[in-house]
Amino acid sequence: MNAYEEFMESVYKPMREQLVANGFTELTTADEVKEKMDGIRGTALVVVNSVCGCAAGQARPAVIEALQAVDQQPAHLFTVFAGQDKEATAEMRSYFSEIPASSPSIALLKDGKIAYFMPREEIESNQMEAIKAKLVDVLTQHVTA
Repeated sequence: MNAYEEFMESVYKPMREQLVANGFTELTTADEVKEKMDGIRGTALVVVNSVCGCAAGQARPAVIEALQAVDQQPAHLFTVFAGQDKEATAEMRSYFSEIPASSPSIALLKDGKIAYFMPREEIESNQMEAIKAKLVDVLTQHVTA
């Protein structure tokens, strides 16, 4: 690994670890995404992570706090990192291909079908608390025991 790659890894690592440390499985290859998503049953919360400020200040904290605020958790928590793991991100987006690509974004799938999607525009135009409240409502409505 050259000096540039080492530096970039040090920049992105905390951004990746924030979701992983809170129960998300990071998928870094298209094959990992296919393995987890093909034929998936139950609810899956997917965060398309990114390096932007709205991911750091709004999306990641809102998702983490929303999950802490609900009684029932999605069966699956996945994240892909846009701009870093391009093939994994493209593969994940194929599971909600009717929605334009957006990062960061948050998707809730039920049995592999999109139940809710929050694009970047809704993330960057809202405060973290408002995003959290919306996610709590969505999770409460769609995630059952």
